[in-house]
Amino acid sequence: MRVKTRGYQGNILKRARVYTNEKGRRFETVSIKAFVNVPIYVTSRYVHLRGPADRKITAMVTVRGDGTKHLALEKSQFTLADEVVYRIEEVEAGKLFRLHFTRMPGNVGLHRGVLKLKTNYPEQPELTIWITAQYRRAAGPQQ
Repeated sequence: MRVKTRGYQGNILKRARVYTNEKGRRFETVSIKAFVNVPIYVTSRYVHLRGPADRKITAMVTVRGDGTKHLALEKSQFTLADEVVYRIEEVEAGKLFRLHFTRMPGNVGLHRGVLKLKTNYPEQPELTIWITAQYRRAAGPQQ
């Protein structure tokens, strides 16, 4: 059995059904547990900022280098500049970063985009964070 790990990081569990010709046992489930080691670990590649249109909503993503060499991050592309602001905080020099995302109060609707960051790791030259900002009408005054 071959397990493709591209796009995965950390602990993973994969299962496959193996069909048999044994009476009373149509299939057997085979499981594989693994730890996928990556050069740059990202807590989440997806950011969801949802809430009332009149509120500021925030989220955070942590980015950690593998520790063998200095990590540098630089903006390559950001497609939601009108809806979301972000900030890169270097927590441990060259090792640990926090990406802070804030959806500013705005119009009702759904907005999707990406933040692409260039890295100095040849094994992983770019990181992509997918962002969803969803504004809904604020609750009206109670009567």
